[in-house]
Amino acid sequence: MNRKQLWLRIRRVWVTVGVSATVIFVVWSLVAFRPSDEARAAVRSDSTVVVGHEGGVWHFAPSRASTVSAVGLLFFHGSLVNPVAYAPLAREAAAAGVPAYIVELPRRGAFGGARDPALFTRLRTLFASAGAPTRWVIAGHSLGGVVTSQVVATGIDGLAGVVLIGTSHPRDVDLSALQIPVTKIVGTRDGLASPAEVEANRHKLPPSTRWVWVEGGNHSQFGWYGFQPMDRFATISRSAQHAIMIDAVLDALRRAAVH
Repeated sequence: MNRKQLWLRIRRVWVTVGVSATVIFVVWSLVAFRPSDEARAAVRSDSTVVVGHEGGVWHFAPSRASTVSAVGLLFFHGSLVNPVAYAPLAREAAAAGVPAYIVELPRRGAFGGARDPALFTRLRTLFASAGAPTRWVIAGHSLGGVVTSQVVATGIDGLAGVVLIGTSHPRDVDLSALQIPVTKIVGTRDGLASPAEVEANRHKLPPSTRWVWVEGGNHSQFGWYGFQPMDRFATISRSAQHAIMIDAVLDALRRAAVH
């Protein structure tokens, strides 16, 4: 075998390996980021919560108008994750009397979706819609935390609170001067937003920030989907991690309501 033939064979091997790895990653991602059965069940309306979906926004509303809070929860999902994978969290907020909205990122955040003008069009439409809350707690997980930081930094009317979940951000903006309640939720075994990365940006959050450390919690279990590529294995149960996160978010909503 001459050098040219050897080089061609090596190229074929590398192409085959590369294509195979890409296919495996895509298939794994499609499976991993699907919402669980519990999440899919959470988008069904019942006597407590009314669920709707329109214009790229999932809406979870308390069924009794008399119990509705003036504060709403605005949530951004993680990159590539089906937004429905956060429906149980939004449903818990609505059941507590807080209207909750999950805003879909264009292309689920891939290929610049987190900065797509369509996202900000959705936000403007939501804020201007009839019956929309006048005050907001903005929250997000992973890439959703990046979007949350960016939206907060640009400034919106009625901002009442911020919740950042499983993200090293704010990294690119400084939110340390915020005078509203801020909550930071961190998993100690998060493989995509490690505690060290999170701590590196602590100075960009207000000194009054409430820190919630989920011992043994990883990145994937902040949502209701599968095991995410590059994450670490959790040493806490999925249900226990969810319970800690939900409690922290509901507490942030209560704090915002009286702020």
